[in-house]
Amino acid sequence: MGRTDTVRLSGRVLYLAEDRAVLERQLKGEVLRYVPDQKLVDNISTDEITPGWVCYYYDETLAEYSLVGLRGGVIQRGDLKRGGFDVVVSGLSKGCGSSRETAPYSELAAGVKLVIAKSIEKIYGQNAQNIGLLTSTNFELIPRLERGEEIPLEEFTRGLDPISADIVRAGGLFEYSKARLRGERAPPTIRTPTRAMTLAEKIVARRAIVDARSSDTGIPAVQPGDALFVRADVRFSHEYVTPMAEALFRQAFGADARVRHPESVFTFRDHLTFLDDVMPEAHVKLGLREQSNKLAVVQEKFSKENNVKLYGEVTNSVGRGSQAICHNAVIEDLALPGQVVAGTDSHTCMAGVLGCFAFGVGSTDMANAWYTRDVRVRVPESVRVHLTGNLRPGTSAKDVMLELLSRAYFKDGRGIGQVLEFDGDGTAGLSLDERAVLTNMSVEAGGFTGIIAADEVVLEYLARRRAHSIEALRAMVVRADEGATYAHTFEIDLAAIVPMVATPGDPRNGVALSALAEPVRVDIAYGGSCTGGKKADMDMYASVLRRALDHGRKVAPGVKLYIQFGSQEIREYAERQGYIDVFQRAGAELINPSCGACIKAGPGVSTEAAQVTVSAINRNFPGRSGPGQVYLASPFVVAASAVMGQLAGADAV
Repeated sequence: MGRTDTVRLSGRVLYLAEDRAVLERQLKGEVLRYVPDQKLVDNISTDEITPGWVCYYYDETLAEYSLVGLRGGVIQRGDLKRGGFDVVVSGLSKGCGSSRETAPYSELAAGVKLVIAKSIEKIYGQNAQNIGLLTSTNFELIPRLERGEEIPLEEFTRGLDPISADIVRAGGLFEYSKARLRGERAPPTIRTPTRAMTLAEKIVARRAIVDARSSDTGIPAVQPGDALFVRADVRFSHEYVTPMAEALFRQAFGADARVRHPESVFTFRDHLTFLDDVMPEAHVKLGLREQSNKLAVVQEKFSKENNVKLYGEVTNSVGRGSQAICHNAVIEDLALPGQVVAGTDSHTCMAGVLGCFAFGVGSTDMANAWYTRDVRVRVPESVRVHLTGNLRPGTSAKDVMLELLSRAYFKDGRGIGQVLEFDGDGTAGLSLDERAVLTNMSVEAGGFTGIIAADEVVLEYLARRRAHSIEALRAMVVRADEGATYAHTFEIDLAAIVPMVATPGDPRNGVALSALAEPVRVDIAYGGSCTGGKKADMDMYASVLRRALDHGRKVAPGVKLYIQFGSQEIREYAERQGYIDVFQRAGAELINPSCGACIKAGPGVSTEAAQVTVSAINRNFPGRSGPGQVYLASPFVVAASAVMGQLAGADAV
C-alpha cells in the first residue's frame, strides 16, 4: 500500500516516565510537552508490552492489552487505545527480550504510529518495520511533532540499510516482498571486495541470495552494514506464533498459498503445554483457556495442510509433556554447520553452538519465509569473546554469561544487533551443552546471535545423529578468517569466574553470589528451560542433590524444587544415569519438556510478589515467570539453594 511522504502528529505523545504519577496524569488526559531531562523507563521488554497471556490473541484484540505488563501495572486494558496516542516515548533498549511480534503489533493496533526510544532492540525494531510501525532514536523529532510539523518520511529511514528503508517506504515487508518476487524491486547488489571475514559474515556470504527468482546463493564477501537476503536452511515456529504467522501468510499470499519446501519447515508444541495447570482463575474467566488451546489446534491443522513436521505432545512415565523444547530439538535433530536457521523465538541463537548462523524472527518474517525461503539480514558487526583456561568446580557457562552480560558494554546497549563469536581454548574445553549456554544467552546481550565454529566435538556429535559422514560434515564447517575485524574483543579467563547471580529485573544485573550483602531466602528453585534443561545441567543438579542426600539433606522445608527436561532424549539420559531416583529422593518435582515456568506457563511460576525464585532460565524481566522476584543462576546454584533454603553455591551443600 505504501506510505505518504510525510508524518504529522494528530494524536498525543505518551511519555513512559519512571514517575508513576506522570504516567497516570497522561492516561487521565493531561497532555505533556517534551522535557529533555525527564527520566524515562529503560529496558521495556516485549514481555511487558504484551505479557505471555496476551499473546494467546493474534488479531486486533491485542490493541486492548498493549503495555498492560509495564512495571507497576499502571496501564490497564484499553488505556493505550482510548488515550489517542500517536507516539510512545521511552528510554534505553525498547523491546528487549522475546521476539514476539505481538508487542509492536499491539501498539500499532492501538493507534500508535511512531515509537521513539533512546535505543531499540534488533528484533523488535525489525518487527516494527515489517508491520508498518515507525521507530526512531532521534528525540529531536518530538518537539517538531508537538508543534504540528510535517516530518518527511526519510527522517525514519535515515541510518537504515537499503532493504529496511524500502520496507518502511512500502509500508511493510509483504508489500515489499511481492514487488520483489515480481522483479519490480530488488535489494542493491553487494559489491564488497574480498576481505577477511568473521564466522557470521562468511556464512551470510555463502548463503546470500543472488536473485529472488533463482535458487543460486553465494557472493564473494560481505561487510557490516550490507543488506541482503539469505536462504534459510531451517525454518521453525511454535504454537505461540504459528497461528498469527499463518493468518498473515494467507492474508499476504492468498487463501490457497502453501509453504514452499516444507521439508525444511518445522513446528513445535512446546510453549503452552502446561498452561492449564497454572492459569489464574481470572484468566480462565476471561476465556483465555479456550483461546490458548486454540493455538495448538490451529498449528496442528496448518502443519498437516502444509506437510510440515510437528513436534507435538507425548505421555510417558513422568506424565504428559512436549517432545522437546524447539531449541533443544534443533540442536539434536535439525541444524548443521554453515547453515542459516530462522525461528520465531529469540533464543533460536542457541543453535549457533553447531557453527550455524541462527537467529530469531517475528511472525511476519516467518510468514514471508514460508513462501520465499529467505530472510533479510543487515550484516552485523561481531564481538569476539575469547575464553581461556578452565572453569573452577561449582561454576558453569551460566556464570560466564552472567559475568559477561554485567559489563558496561552490554548494559549500555552497545551490543545491540551484534554477533557474539566465542573462541579460544576455554571455549574448546567446554562440553557442547555448556557451549550452548553461551550462544543461547547472546540475545540477552541484545545480540543478533551467538556462534561458535564447529570443531571435532561438534562433528562427532552430529555424525552420531545425522545421515552424514564426518567427512561430509567437516566440509560444511565455516571458520573465521585470520585478520577478521571485530567491533570489540573480550578476554575472559575461565579460572577467574566465580558463582554468579543476576538480581531481579534484568539478566544484565549480574553480581558475584558472594557479593550479596544479606542472605536471600528462596521459595522456588526452577531447573529447566532450553538453557537449563540439557544433559549437562542434569549432571549438575544431580551432583549437588546426590551430595545433599549423602549428608542426610533434602530440599529445604518450604521450598519447591522443579526439574524440567529440555527434550525426551534428555529425560531418557537422566533415567539411564540414575538421576530420576536422585531427584525424587531429594524432593524435586519432575516435569516433562516445555518452556513452562520460563514464560509463566507451567509449574514453577510464582503466584505472589513476595515469593523469591532462583532459576536456571535465561531472562528475568519483570513478570516473566510470575509476580515474584527472580534471580538467575547456574544449575549448581539452583540445586544448592533448594537444599539450603537460600541462595547458595554448590560448596555450601
